[in-house]
Amino acid sequence: MAGFLIRWVVSALALWVAQALLPGIRIEGAGTLFIAALLLGFVNAIVRPLLIFVTLPITILTLGLFLLVINAAMLGLVAALLENFAISGFWSALAGAIVVSLVSWLVSSTIGSSARVEMFGAR
Repeated sequence: MAGFLIRWVVSALALWVAQALLPGIRIEGAGTLFIAALLLGFVNAIVRPLLIFVTLPITILTLGLFLLVINAAMLGLVAALLENFAISGFWSALAGAIVVSLVSWLVSSTIGSSARVEMFGAR
């Protein structure tokens, strides 16, 4: 349960960084931020794998770059479902998806499966 909560907070942090860096993304309120992070997790767990499967040929043709478009679409879907979350267009969604992915990857790389900060090289 602690791992889920930590990853939820990491997603919320990533969304917050995206809206702080990109003028095309607007999230009003902490409640909306945490609901968006939770909804993004569900969308990425349920809808994204189906979309990846359906678009596999174009993903292969673009050498995986089409996955960025899928990530942008997932972020746009979450924004469409929430009233106080807005994305101004495709390029904002694409940049937001990249920022969210990078921040999530960076923070998650320091958090192990036990949801604790891991020390690399220290024993």
